[in-house]
Order: sequence, then structure tokens, then C-alpha cells
Amino acid sequence: MDTKYLDIIKAPIITEKSAITTQSLGQYVFKVDERCNKTEIKNAIEKIFHVNVVSIRTMNVKPKKKRVGRYSGLTNRYKKAIVRLQDGQTIELN
Repeated sequence: MDTKYLDIIKAPIITEKSAITTQSLGQYVFKVDERCNKTEIKNAIEKIFHVNVVSIRTMNVKPKKKRVGRYSGLTNRYKKAIVRLQDGQTIELN
């Protein structure tokens, strides 16, 4: 496996909402590199997990204001990809 693909897909996003979409719609949510496009994301998912990708939706998540005591700041921005697989295929995210 090429390390280029591992640089594109940073981490899965595991939340209650993403778990519901995984179970009901067969969609998986990943945090991806901000500079990559949908074609690069599709190729990386297919090479890493050996599945067939049907569609990809991407979005740029803006930073949110956070505050701890008197200190305030922003969370990091990132790019999120929602990947839909072919029927019957799954990804193990353990």
C-alpha cells in the first residue's frame, strides 16, 4: 500500500450521527487532507479498504470558538468526506 493514500485519509469520524448513517445508508465519514479532491479520496478509499465507492460528498468544516476559563481560541479546521459504498460492502473501523 502506498503511503500517499494514507496521507489523504487522516481518520474516520466516529460520532452518533455518523454511526446512524453507516447503519441505515451505508455511508462512512472520514477526515481527509484539505488539498485533495473527490477523485483522490475515492482512489485512496478503494486502495486502502478494498471496496467500491459509489459517491463522495465533501465539505470544509469551519473552526468553532472554544473557551477555557479566560482563554479563548478556535478549534482546527478540516475537510470531511462522506463516502457511500456499493450495496453489500462494509468497512471495519475498529
